[in-house]
Amino acid sequence: MLAELKRLKDDYPGRVLIASIMEEYSKDAWEEIIERCEAVGVDAFEVNFSCPHGLPERKMGMAMGQDCDVLGEVCGWINAKATVPVWGKMTPNITDITQPALVAVQQGCEGIAAINTIRSVMGINLDTLRPEPCVEGYSTPGGYSYRAVKPIALEKVMSISRLLQQRGFREQGTSLSGIGGVETGGDAAEFILLGCDTVQVCTGVMVHGYPMVRHLCGGLQAFMAKHGFSSITDFQGAALPYFTTHGDLVVRQKAALAERKAARVGLDNDTAWTGDGFVAEAESMVSNRG
Repeated sequence: MLAELKRLKDDYPGRVLIASIMEEYSKDAWEEIIERCEAVGVDAFEVNFSCPHGLPERKMGMAMGQDCDVLGEVCGWINAKATVPVWGKMTPNITDITQPALVAVQQGCEGIAAINTIRSVMGINLDTLRPEPCVEGYSTPGGYSYRAVKPIALEKVMSISRLLQQRGFREQGTSLSGIGGVETGGDAAEFILLGCDTVQVCTGVMVHGYPMVRHLCGGLQAFMAKHGFSSITDFQGAALPYFTTHGDLVVRQKAALAERKAARVGLDNDTAWTGDGFVAEAESMVSNRG
C-alpha cells in the first residue's frame, strides 16, 4: 500500500491524496501506520472505523466503530500523532450513528465520512444448502453496497449533518463526506443537499469504470445550471430544514387540510341550492375559472 501511495503522490503531486487506514486496538500500531503514511506524502487520513470485513474479532473496522469508548480512545491516539487532517469513517451497523460521530469530532477528527457498507448475508444456495458467496463451503456476513444502500446512507448522513450543525461543529470547520450508492450527478446532489462537502464513489467505478466520474460531474453541473447555482455552497444543506418529526407532519397535514377546506368554493351539500341563485352557485364550482 505504501508503494502505491508514494507512486500516486509522485505522479500527481498537485492532487490531494487521502490514505484510508485501519488497525487493531493498539496505540503503537496506529502510530506506526500514521508515521509511515505521512512519510510518503499523504495529505489526510480517512480512518476506517466501519468495515464489516475488518476482522471484528480483533476489534478492527466496524467493531471499533460500534464501541464509543474504544473509538474515543483510538481517535485520541490518532489525532495526537497525525499532522494532517483526519476523517473518521462511520459504520451504519449501529442504532444511532450520531453517537460515534460525536465522539470522533470531540476527539479531534476534522471530518466525518459516512457510510460504509451494511452487514449482510447475500443468500443461501438451495442446492448445496450453504451460504453464498463462500470459501470451501463456508461464509461470514459481509458488506452490502451500491444503489440499494443509498436511502439508508442518506438517512445516516442527514442525522450526522444535523448533529454537526446543532452542536456548532460546522462553524468550527468540521466537514462531512457522503458515501453510499453514489453513481450519478443527481445522487451526488442529494448528499450535498443534506450538507455534505464531498461525496465518494467506490462500487460505481468498479461497475462502470473511471469514465463514470466524468458523467457524474456533468450530471451535477447540469443540476446546478437548472437551478441557477454557481457553487456547491449555494445548495449545500438546503434540504435539512425540511426534516421534522412524525408528530409535526400530522400537525402540518391537519392544518393544510383545514386551510384548503376553509378556502373551498361551492356548496356544502345538495340542500344548499336555491332557485334564484342557481347560475351563480353553479359558477362558483367551476374549477378552471380565469
